[in-house]
Amino acid sequence: MKKIAVLSGAGISAESGISTFRDAGGLWEGYDIMEVASISGWEKNPALVLEFYNMRRLNMIEAEPNKAHFLVANLQHYFDVTVITQNVDNLHERAGSENIIHLHGELSKSRSTANPDLVYEIKGSQLNIGDYCELGSQLRPHIVWFGEQVDLFTDSINQVQDADILIIIGTSMVVYPAASLLHYAKQNTEIYYIDPNIPDFKFDKKVIHIKENATLGMEILTTKYLNI
Repeated sequence: MKKIAVLSGAGISAESGISTFRDAGGLWEGYDIMEVASISGWEKNPALVLEFYNMRRLNMIEAEPNKAHFLVANLQHYFDVTVITQNVDNLHERAGSENIIHLHGELSKSRSTANPDLVYEIKGSQLNIGDYCELGSQLRPHIVWFGEQVDLFTDSINQVQDADILIIIGTSMVVYPAASLLHYAKQNTEIYYIDPNIPDFKFDKKVIHIKENATLGMEILTTKYLNI
């Protein structure tokens, strides 16, 4: 069975009504990104950071997976599939994908500020000041903020290196280190890039660019190229 690695970004969730950072002119719903997505922002005003992620979490809960998510999940019936996503939402899971690496964390989880290995599911949409871990320390969003280490990057490299097919969908490929994953693909790996925009970079490998949004692009990919 051939192995597929899917690298997904904000574009696939945008079709479900989840706003993207790139389209917001450096702001996320009116917030300065460094105020709500950096360790310095957390230390300065944790209540603001929690408020921001509570709104994003509510947006995620109200959203539904779109057809592109389901088409990605459907690949599991024909291939060994791992989804590597830059998205912090859970729409891939809700569409049925089983093997998922969340490079930038998970909006549905919190973790201890005393011990990062203590990770908890958030019940409902709210995480507030005064919500503590078992060590008595404040809980924070289980999100990789700007300047923090991407702990799952090595696992993602291994998945890309082992892949016979790499599908890049809904990502501008400008956020690092995620954008560098492409370079770890083998020379004979089939690479498909689904995005309506012409990328701001040059591929160093042969890539088939499907210039469509996530849903239409996945429909074309599965029927024309993967014969599903």
